[in-house]
Amino acid sequence: MRLKTGASVAALAASANAKSLTDLCTVSHVKSTLPSDGTLSGINLIPSASTANIVYNASTGMTSSSTSTYNYCNVTLTYRHPGKTADVIVSLGLPSPSDFKKRFYVAGGGGYALNTDSTGGLEYGAVAAATSAGYDALSGTSLDEVNLAGNGSINWDNVYMFSYQGLGEMTQLGKYVTKNFYGMNDNKKLYTYYEGCSDGGREGMSQIQRYGEEYDGAITGAPAFRYGQQQVNHLFPNLVEHTMDYYPPPCELAKIVNATIKACDPLDGRTDGVISRTDLCKLNFNMSSIIGEEYYCAAETSTSLGFGFSKRAEGSTSSYEPAQSGKVSKEGVAVAQAIIDGLHDLKGDQAYLSWQIGSEFSDAATQWNNDTKAWELDITSLGGEFVTKFVELVDLDNLSTLDGVTYDTMVGWMNTAMVRYMDSLQTTLPDLTPFQEAGGKLIHYHGESDPSVPTGSSIHYWQSVKSIMYPGESLSKAASKMSDWYQLYLIPGAAHCGTNTLQPGPYPEDNMATMINWVENGIKPQRLNATVSSGDYEGEVQKLCQWPKRPLWKSKTHFDCVYDQKSYESWTYEFPAFKVPVY
Repeated sequence: MRLKTGASVAALAASANAKSLTDLCTVSHVKSTLPSDGTLSGINLIPSASTANIVYNASTGMTSSSTSTYNYCNVTLTYRHPGKTADVIVSLGLPSPSDFKKRFYVAGGGGYALNTDSTGGLEYGAVAAATSAGYDALSGTSLDEVNLAGNGSINWDNVYMFSYQGLGEMTQLGKYVTKNFYGMNDNKKLYTYYEGCSDGGREGMSQIQRYGEEYDGAITGAPAFRYGQQQVNHLFPNLVEHTMDYYPPPCELAKIVNATIKACDPLDGRTDGVISRTDLCKLNFNMSSIIGEEYYCAAETSTSLGFGFSKRAEGSTSSYEPAQSGKVSKEGVAVAQAIIDGLHDLKGDQAYLSWQIGSEFSDAATQWNNDTKAWELDITSLGGEFVTKFVELVDLDNLSTLDGVTYDTMVGWMNTAMVRYMDSLQTTLPDLTPFQEAGGKLIHYHGESDPSVPTGSSIHYWQSVKSIMYPGESLSKAASKMSDWYQLYLIPGAAHCGTNTLQPGPYPEDNMATMINWVENGIKPQRLNATVSSGDYEGEVQKLCQWPKRPLWKSKTHFDCVYDQKSYESWTYEFPAFKVPVY
């Protein structure tokens, strides 16, 4: 990267010779690192708004388990897009020169919110950044608060900045300033990494799809691909209940899930409370066998935090549930099976995939009406708000009713959102050639019992990339070539971006160390370390299998990674309910 007008050679030479954070962390030095207008297309800096101050003995905001503290330079930069009036603020956390390891780190957010913290890179010797995206995202403002300019009118600037543009510009600007801040020569490599889960996983995919040349390594967990389908799909369990006119007590659904786990646990070769092969469960387990089993749950007042797809859903909510007892009904199993089968239109054509069998039915939760003494529909705002604000374009937090809504209605909502946000929130571009040709590496992971973002969603994207980038190649040859730069791992028993209280399975804890070793030392991972944090096998480290291979336990302490054609096919979907390809 060549220095343009606006950053003097003398200033850079001084920064190169500086030995302390005090020497570097000044407004004058920060101004000397800025690109002049035209250097980064579409970014006009406002140098007078730059700030810089040293923060001492800070803990990182990203890793709560870390006890280390760091000194860093807290910098804010401000820019505008040509012809626009909104200020975009970028916050940078630049470590002391002695701690800097020539790395730049980008963290993902969650729900409709971007990451607000710029200290996440400190533990890796990296500069990290966060952006306001032009709508005060640094203060926690979420997209669902600002996606509408008014009823019927989309604020496209905010949608695009959230979808991919804000992080992409932040990375380009942050890397430019970082190299100049530390006086790095043009031939010195600045390793750039991304890490995030849920919408943070989607954000990471947006970056390697649209700014692939900027990143050396990306770690993306449970990406919330296909907003059109994914967000509307949260409503599917509610619609199943409404259509079938049966609202199962939560305890009945919990019994179905727990009985499924118990029945399918041994199919992977080890009985440990974890379904490591939900594909074998799908192929071999008949859910109707649970009918008649007894369930009981004591009365309780519960608190829910939701799954973070909406700022409102993140708020703590309490609900009362009376004691529940009975036997699993055929109606309850019918609801559960319909949810697992996934959305089909009224002609029977598949519209979207569903959660894996054995996952919690979180979106199917019903609510108790103390007046009628009955369980009733509880429309989840995770899907309802998306339909109101992003599909119907009205400023409402949820749907008030599902009366008159059919499966075709839901397919229509999905289609409208898919087409409307195809180049923004959908985030399914399958051609990753620029990222791959630039030497980028991708670790993509997903909990196999994720009750929020279906695990099959990640499989479907991997298959889409394979079909576009390796057309005509056999599965084994394509998978081998992809493994050199794109590796996908399913985490047995894991829930959404974390462990699962119902299944004491493993979870990866050192993904960044693995990625750094791959990018900087050329050590390609063959499998992914994951540690069991509870249960009889607590502390066990499992080396997860790369997709499309699947684990099969040969003893209590060893499993092989095997390929099973029928299992692979159980993860493979087509969506004929739509007239365009759904990647």
